[in-house]
Amino acid sequence: MVHIFAIESSCDETSASVCADGKILSNVIANQTVHEQYGGVVPELASRAHMQNIVPVVDAALQTANCQLSTLDAIAFTQSPGLIGSLLVGAQFAKSLALSLDKPLIAVHHMQAHVLANLIAEQKPGFPFLCLTVSGGHTQIVVAHSPLQLEIIGETIDDAAGEAFDKTAKMLGLPYPGGPLIDKHAHQGNAKAFKFAEPQIPGFNFSFSGLKTSVLYFLQNEVKKDADFIQNNMNDLCASVQYTIINILMKKLLNASKQTGIKNVCIAGGVSANSGLRNVLKEYGEKHNWQTFIPAFEYCTDNAAMIAITAYYKYLAKDFADLSVSPTARATW
Repeated sequence: MVHIFAIESSCDETSASVCADGKILSNVIANQTVHEQYGGVVPELASRAHMQNIVPVVDAALQTANCQLSTLDAIAFTQSPGLIGSLLVGAQFAKSLALSLDKPLIAVHHMQAHVLANLIAEQKPGFPFLCLTVSGGHTQIVVAHSPLQLEIIGETIDDAAGEAFDKTAKMLGLPYPGGPLIDKHAHQGNAKAFKFAEPQIPGFNFSFSGLKTSVLYFLQNEVKKDADFIQNNMNDLCASVQYTIINILMKKLLNASKQTGIKNVCIAGGVSANSGLRNVLKEYGEKHNWQTFIPAFEYCTDNAAMIAITAYYKYLAKDFADLSVSPTARATW
């Protein structure tokens, strides 16, 4: 049995996981609340929090999995992309652990891991499958030909969908992180109450900067007429913004499915925890005869389980990293 130990520290979650032959035995995540007062992640504070959290998180992951260090077959970590200070904490811990145990080291691409989070569940998508990966920093459509052969066929040319959620929430006066709060308010709102811009970008690429500008100008004009406009229409505003973002995403995903002929369709990334997106994916699946796959909530946001499952397939392929490997803030596939 192959035991993989994985560490994820790309942004503001410190996470560790143990995987045995592709089955997740533990997935411990320590969140950071220090950033809420600043309205976004402060890189220096995130790095310091990782240093405080990593030892207890690693210990908890091993205990939860009832696993000893001596039984591990490889150590994995997030190499890129992410905040460089945060990545360094996880990378150095993983490298030290691999060196001390004399075990192979596996470097994992964070966005590839989001895609492969769909392979954690017992009911896995068959290959090839399409994955709409949506997070705070990335929006991509990926064709997964195999666990280690992933092809980006579309991505954002400016802002990511998660960023559009959070920045729109800030315009509405909602605290950080605003994306989940938009989802919450949207449940009580009318999605067709207000119409916002949907940028027309060729191919499978995305753009969300025009949507943010559209929302900003709309709010400025309405607030001039009624100072309480936002507060009085919060639910409808959130529902309309969420509807627009999801519509932009799903139109591209539908076109990708039609042109590739792939009907195994997944979502991944932090925004895949959005209830509106999850529901609409199921609706599209029923309408277009897709087999849809949605990761459990704990595997949508940044977590070490997705690093572990990716590392498991890399281990089988003997795709190991040298101890000289360095984390990078940006990386291509």
